[in-house]
Amino acid sequence: MSAIEETFSMAVGDTGVSAVFANPAGSVATVVVAHGAGAGMDHPFLTGFTGALNEHGIATMRFNFPYSEAGKKFPDRPPTAIATWNAAMDAAKQRAAEQPVFAAGKSFGGRMASMAVSEGMETAGLVFLGYPLHAPGKPEKLRDGHLYGLDVPMLFLQGTRDPFALPGELEPVVERIGPNAVMKWFEGGDHSFKVARSKRTPEQDGAGLAGSVAEFVLANS
Repeated sequence: MSAIEETFSMAVGDTGVSAVFANPAGSVATVVVAHGAGAGMDHPFLTGFTGALNEHGIATMRFNFPYSEAGKKFPDRPPTAIATWNAAMDAAKQRAAEQPVFAAGKSFGGRMASMAVSEGMETAGLVFLGYPLHAPGKPEKLRDGHLYGLDVPMLFLQGTRDPFALPGELEPVVERIGPNAVMKWFEGGDHSFKVARSKRTPEQDGAGLAGSVAEFVLANS
């Protein structure tokens, strides 16, 4: 299903960041997607993911955080990232008409989306493409405190070889959040959902998550 794409600049404070809104004919919902700490919005994983969502009849918007737009390596601090998320949701809602708008993100991008919701950002639901529950090798320092007060639908997608949240670590968090949170493991996937010795490209790895996300979005729209 082809989608009409709009590339535009989005204001975040005194700076501007790039964004792309893709809207397939007859779309029923919109998913805004943020990149992870190590790559911008045009990484093949994200373009594969959003393109596959468009094939499911779901509009998408991906965007850069200011540090990525500026070509810097270190992610923005939470206040800047949260401000960017609020600007992105506003931009998406202007283009989505009356459609429900969901917030999704790869690792850092998803975590910042959930922090934005904890500070009042409105969304139809949250989608985590590899939640960074803790830094690799530091399971004692969990990044979960803000999640327990959220009452929006949440979907956690995680690879079973992801050092940021291994099997047995994320399930208690999801259970404690409550029935509004669900999770799905991807066997053999690492933090980028890459399976060892798999010949899939990053674009295909991202596209492989779209079916689960589309099901979640449609069920909560």
